[in-house]
Amino acid sequence: MPAKSKAQQKAAGAALAAKRGEKKKSELKEASKSMEKSMTEKELEEMASTKRKGKKEHVSKS
Repeated sequence: MPAKSKAQQKAAGAALAAKRGEKKKSELKEASKSMEKSMTEKELEEMASTKRKGKKEHVSKS
């Protein structure tokens, strides 16, 4: 599942780093923390590897 925004892609990257033990889980913010708990490493890799070009910084929830 590709990221829909730059912010989502960055959060997935942080969650992936925590899941791999490269970053402390206590350093994660809200979105990254929930991604780390609910997604597999493969899902996080797919989302974090999404190209940023042409993506909005944030996408509205509606």
